[in-house]
Amino acid sequence: MPTPECIIFDCDGILVDSEQITFSVLSEMSREIGVILTETELEHHFLGKSLNSIIRFLGEETGKNLADTFESEFRQRTFDRFKTDLQPVDGISALLDRIRVPVCVASSGPPAKIKMNLALTGLTNYFGDKVFSCYDLKRWKPDPAIFRHAAQTMGYRPGQCVVIEDSPTGVRGAIAGGFRTYALSRHGNEQLLADAGATVYHHHRELYDLLFAEG
Repeated sequence: MPTPECIIFDCDGILVDSEQITFSVLSEMSREIGVILTETELEHHFLGKSLNSIIRFLGEETGKNLADTFESEFRQRTFDRFKTDLQPVDGISALLDRIRVPVCVASSGPPAKIKMNLALTGLTNYFGDKVFSCYDLKRWKPDPAIFRHAAQTMGYRPGQCVVIEDSPTGVRGAIAGGFRTYALSRHGNEQLLADAGATVYHHHRELYDLLFAEG
């Protein structure tokens, strides 16, 4: 199997350990509008999906129009938590230190959130301005557009790249775009990730050899 010439990383759950914070805030805000969902339930149903899809679901459950207020309140609460609690995913800095091919980020999050979280966790210098957001394209995973856009902008074809994801939604998008895909499983969802088409691993310390020892 050829070694990659470019590596495209998802952000949340791959670079920054933001998902527990995100689902904690979502659970709190859901309860406040009368929808009781645990963090585990939210993670199971919405990991890797857009915030808009969650807001639509909550709006349908409550019969309320949440479009104008929910996202801004959610962003403020999560940003406040990120500033005090956010950490890089274990092992990611050591992995990035070893990689000698171009890397970039392709995330469903807003550009400002991605850049803030990379800065808070000390990862900005690994990626510079090579940060791509679904918000810029108005197309969300599992649509493969963000991965194709990232690869094209970096100057590579899908077959020359690999994608690193942690959600079945993201994996399906990458596979649909023609990318070899590896998925970090930390949620007991190994089978879902494998069924979506990814090669599954469980800690970033494993990934370098998977990527560069197979050639």
